[in-house]
Amino acid sequence: MEDKNIKINLFIKQLNKSNALGYNKQYIASQADYNFRLLDNAYEGTGRVYAKLKTAIQNNDCVDATCYRENQQLKYLMDAPQKSMDFISNIGSQLSVTEDNYYDVNQDYKYAVAYSILSGKPTFSKSDGYNVSLYLNSNGSQEMVFEGPMLEQPFVINSESLDALIASNTDMVAETPDINADMLRLLSEVGVMAGNSTNPETGQLTPQAKIAEEFVKKNVDGSYDYEIIDIGNGKGRNILKFDLDKIERKVTPFINAEVAGMLSSEQSVVAAWNVFIGAQTSVSEDDQMAQNANAGFVAWDYQEDLPLQQDKKDLFMVKYKEYFMNNYLKQFTRNQIPSVQADAAVFDLEEGKKAKAQKFIDDNKLA
Repeated sequence: MEDKNIKINLFIKQLNKSNALGYNKQYIASQADYNFRLLDNAYEGTGRVYAKLKTAIQNNDCVDATCYRENQQLKYLMDAPQKSMDFISNIGSQLSVTEDNYYDVNQDYKYAVAYSILSGKPTFSKSDGYNVSLYLNSNGSQEMVFEGPMLEQPFVINSESLDALIASNTDMVAETPDINADMLRLLSEVGVMAGNSTNPETGQLTPQAKIAEEFVKKNVDGSYDYEIIDIGNGKGRNILKFDLDKIERKVTPFINAEVAGMLSSEQSVVAAWNVFIGAQTSVSEDDQMAQNANAGFVAWDYQEDLPLQQDKKDLFMVKYKEYFMNNYLKQFTRNQIPSVQADAAVFDLEEGKKAKAQKFIDDNKLA
């Protein structure tokens, strides 16, 4: 089922984003019917029912002397139009998540099919065999039913059940957190960047952002402990070395707090794992993953893995920190040129290595 969800979700995603249908003469010439008459069909005959109930109450011709049932049904009918509008709006809002760039395609494909029908996407019309209906139930709740070739059986959503989910801060469709935005924000919050690295107005890192001096490795005499790199043609240059263990110790409490906040919505954590964290990809690879199969082989299942057990929470925290360190923070520790102008100059590689070795001997009194 997991593979089926991935395949159909990706097919719908690519179909809706593609321009191919614009060049399909047969489709352009087709008479597609997107008029599902959702409200017209739902309220057909309700006027007669309303009149019958009013007459029964006025004539005291009710099921019992209190006319409770008739008054209740009358109230349901009077409240129904606003309830329908709220219901349709809530469903649209919930299902629209399927169009997000980083939507987790491991979720049930019925959500994407339903939204394609509801929003009138090409090839999801009545002419294509699809339909969406709204029903007013006798208990005052309402149901929306989606049907069509890609749905093996009708997909039903009840208004009361959806309202209960929303009231408990649970979504019908999991939204994937914007990991890129969250981690860029974390960079400026974890306390390892130099004081002038953040724009005070936007809170975003400036182009001049760099790791704070306290995390740069130094020799016993206070001078910088450079790493020498080979730049070719017998030449070398110095780059800064950083205390990654010290940086990680500084970062860890902030990461723990961030993940603890994320765990207030476990379904979003599952989405973040499936799309970003589980596969431990690079940031550039994530864009392609969103077009392919997300975490796939390491994907967590929304039905089987929720609520998350402690081992998965712990694993997510570990992998989240690794993702932050590898894809966001370590870029500021690679190939950083010295701020001391003399130390930033290009030099003869062999002579530079000898000088560094001699300094180590002298500093540690190994002669």
